[in-house]
Amino acid sequence: MRITRLVALSILVALASTSAVEARPRPAGGGSMRKFSANKTFGLGLELGQPTGLTGKYFLSDSNALDFGLGYIYHNRWYGDDGIHLYADYLWHPFSLVSAEAFELPFFIGVGGRFWDFDYCDARVCGYGGSAIGIRIPLGVAFDFNEVPLDIALNIVPVIDFIRGDYYDRYRDRTHFGIDVSIAIRYWFK
Repeated sequence: MRITRLVALSILVALASTSAVEARPRPAGGGSMRKFSANKTFGLGLELGQPTGLTGKYFLSDSNALDFGLGYIYHNRWYGDDGIHLYADYLWHPFSLVSAEAFELPFFIGVGGRFWDFDYCDARVCGYGGSAIGIRIPLGVAFDFNEVPLDIALNIVPVIDFIRGDYYDRYRDRTHFGIDVSIAIRYWFK
């Protein structure tokens, strides 16, 4: 309930201050499956799901960006319980699925890394800490609004984690494949 209120408040604050920030116009044309061109540079916001926390995005060019975040993963079903999560990705936005007057819907794909420090707890053992360094392959779509400095992104991120230091590490190093899913909303400052 608290997170829902925080997201709603963030949206209201961003909408109230839209007169201070204007997005650059995009190249003319419309329809679908055309090259994406960013009209914003730097945004910060909230991410909900796995992970939940703060997220940012910085466009290096019209279609390439750095995506980063600091958050928390709650009750991961594969291993561990709760833990701090830090990630950074390089994203490509090769095309827009939809180009409308109100928004663009760019597809993105990328590669990056993460660090996750967690407390391990399953049916047999609790109280052990552990950590994972992972390779991320984020993909998704973003509702990138043209007239408002906001975007909403749906992220699906396959991850290969290399786990160290938890209870089971005494027996062997572990590698695990998982999928994180989240939704992010960002306010764009420029």
